[in-house]
Amino acid sequence: MTDEDIADTIAAFGRSARATRELGFDAVEIHGAHGYLIDQFFWSALNDRDDRWGGGTIADRARFGAEVVRAVREGVGPDMALILRLSQWKSQDFTVKNAHDPAELEQWLTPLIEAGVDVFHCSQRRFWEPEFEGSDLNFAGWTKKITGLPTITVGSVGLDGEFIAAFGGAGSKPASLDGLIKRLEADEFDLVAVGRALLADPHWVEKIRDGRLDELKDFERSAMMTLS
Repeated sequence: MTDEDIADTIAAFGRSARATRELGFDAVEIHGAHGYLIDQFFWSALNDRDDRWGGGTIADRARFGAEVVRAVREGVGPDMALILRLSQWKSQDFTVKNAHDPAELEQWLTPLIEAGVDVFHCSQRRFWEPEFEGSDLNFAGWTKKITGLPTITVGSVGLDGEFIAAFGGAGSKPASLDGLIKRLEADEFDLVAVGRALLADPHWVEKIRDGRLDELKDFERSAMMTLS
């Protein structure tokens, strides 16, 4: 991308953000995860630019993401919640980490906070896995500990199989939420995002709330084909 391409893209994010405010939405979420555009700037394996949009540190490579956040914040104003979704893993490589330790995670998140992020949506393939050695905290847990901001956890919530296998046709059965609830009650994170379980059963939340666990449905790949 040329400097002009980058400026046009940042401006487009800002215009879209203004539209969300004008349409009456309550919050806006930016997708900065999973190897998509913003994450490509974060990722050292792809971002080998030698201009102001690259650099040897994650803080340097966070500049594009921060400028997008700043444009979105200007577009929605000071009072609308601005969420940024992040991940370590990429669709191209499940083992990648943008931040290899808590110090590097802080360097990554700080410019994003300064630009206007209110909430971090921290995507993992399996929410229960620790992010760094020496701690049981997951990605959302570490992000909240470092920033003090609210975080959302996500990744195979409520199912016994992770979502990558679903693309190969694998199904999943309902799984216990005891561990998730324990982490939530311990304030490791603030919110939980659910994907496949809701695709399989639009009444999933009601059933969990009411304790009707025996009524939960299995997830099958067909649930990804249509929404009803």
